Amino acid sequence: MSRIIGYIFLLVILLLVLFFTLLNADAVRIDYHFGVIERPLSLVLLVTMLAGAMLGIVASLGIIIRHRHELARLKRQVKNTETEVSNLRNMPIKDDH
Repeated sequence: MSRIIGYIFLLVILLLVLFFTLLNADAVRIDYHFGVIERPLSLVLLVTMLAGAMLGIVASLGIIIRHRHELARLKRQVKNTETEVSNLRNMPIKDDH
């Protein structure tokens, strides 16, 4: 059932993107340092959003990598602690009596 809802949601998003593209098909002029180009507004907005998303991912990579290293270190620490506890449980009890 959730798969059907996901497909319906995807279809609605695709239809919205299609309507947005059709309504914003006018060409816009983009001036940059090396020249000028004309592209449809919807394409310019899509490329701009994708570029922003990619810059956001690149900007957060440092934090993601740091958290993964910390997670790996903590997993090693948990494994070592579990091994130590297991070894302590298996040690024979020495009785001086």
